[in-house]
Amino acid sequence: MKNKKVYSLVTAALIAAMYVALTYFSNAFGLAYGEVQFRLSEVLMLFAAYTPAAIPGLTIGCFLGNLGSPFGMVDIICGTCATLLAAVCIYLTRRVQIKKFPVLFPIFTALFNAVIVGAEISFFMPEGFTFYGMLVSGAFVGLGELVVTLVLGIPLNVAIIKTKIKEFFK
Repeated sequence: MKNKKVYSLVTAALIAAMYVALTYFSNAFGLAYGEVQFRLSEVLMLFAAYTPAAIPGLTIGCFLGNLGSPFGMVDIICGTCATLLAAVCIYLTRRVQIKKFPVLFPIFTALFNAVIVGAEISFFMPEGFTFYGMLVSGAFVGLGELVVTLVLGIPLNVAIIKTKIKEFFK
């Protein structure tokens, strides 16, 4: 590799573009924003276990994807922070694996989104923020994250391992 910085920048840009496209695709079916979320783009959080370039890529992708959120600037900031925190933690714990699957990737994704986005959504409830509302919203958001990251993440991880895609991340 002649210029690793350029390669990392391009990798981050591709991940960001995929994240945005999958977020807007999910939104076309009403799955990207709100209390119940099944954002297909969240499966890309797996890339943070393979390359540090995924951290800015996922963060920028989330920022751009959240520009379409009905929650406005609050979701742009809070959702992006949740993605950044999860991506950093996934990268730092990437070696914790079971059968070559980074097992903490779905947990961090679900945890940070459940707490941060769950709290954010509860602020927009008609009765205002309540701890119970945050728990319920967080549970729904976290469950959606777990479903997407496990159902799509396991096959994506197998594909990364079995194909030359893994070479893309080096």
